[in-house]
Amino acid sequence: MNLDLLAIAAHPDDVELTCGGTLLKMAQQGYKTGILDLTAGEMGTRGTPETRAKEAAKAAKLLRVKWRGTLGVPDSDVQPTRRHKLHLAAVIRQLRPRTVVLPYWEARHPDHYHASTLGYEGCFLAGLKQLPLEGEPFRPFKILYSISYADVRPTFVVDISAQYRQRHRAILAYGTQFGPKSGSTKSKVFLAIDRLEGQMNQLARHYGEMIGVQYGEPFLQKELMKVDDVVKLEVRSI
Repeated sequence: MNLDLLAIAAHPDDVELTCGGTLLKMAQQGYKTGILDLTAGEMGTRGTPETRAKEAAKAAKLLRVKWRGTLGVPDSDVQPTRRHKLHLAAVIRQLRPRTVVLPYWEARHPDHYHASTLGYEGCFLAGLKQLPLEGEPFRPFKILYSISYADVRPTFVVDISAQYRQRHRAILAYGTQFGPKSGSTKSKVFLAIDRLEGQMNQLARHYGEMIGVQYGEPFLQKELMKVDDVVKLEVRSI
């Protein structure tokens, strides 16, 4: 399978929250998209791996992705070990994505910043011919970083105004995470997820406003961007 765009993240629902609108927009434009969850989210306070898998499948349909899989890394222990990197490299060779979206390399949750390192190094190793892996050597052309969680200035923002409502439905597909039953025992431990959906929606409005639209998703790339026509650049300056 040759994917145009693959989003890699630590847990089910991470992609929906950070770049789900972009995945949907690219699918609507005819690109083949995919999601690779590194873990099954089995250490989450709410839900089970089985229920979260069902929720992830429902969300994938809403985002129109062509492929979704789980790498099988232990939740709460995402580490860029040799074994995990080789496993990920094999998946990259199988899917052959042109563009890969990774989490930003700094985050509150250790799984998220380790996922960034694991993702990058797995993509790099996939191109080494001498590695004892099935499939032809392959490296993605472009690696982007989703920075919705990060306090850094994006390289660019994708307008997801037309996709926002469907992205919201994909997030709410995770009913165990974002729709806990009323009357359930309140955790004594702070759960960031209790306010995460609201924060991500607020951020979508914030980044949309930065480019003069209603909703946006921010990304960072390490390379400079090439521009051929400075007369047709979007986003008003004054």
